[in-house]
Amino acid sequence: MKLRDLLSVDDKKKFYSLAEKKEKLSRKEWEEIMGTRRDIYKKVNGRIRRK
Repeated sequence: MKLRDLLSVDDKKKFYSLAEKKEKLSRKEWEEIMGTRRDIYKKVNGRIRRK
């Protein structure tokens, strides 16, 4: 499976706009683009908690 199949349209737009600047991106920016820095929610005792 290709990376472009996994990204949403908004994420692709962000990626291409950043790529046009031809700047080196930091690891934090790459993680933000890929969506790994999102909140994780878990159900605990009937309540939904953020991890």
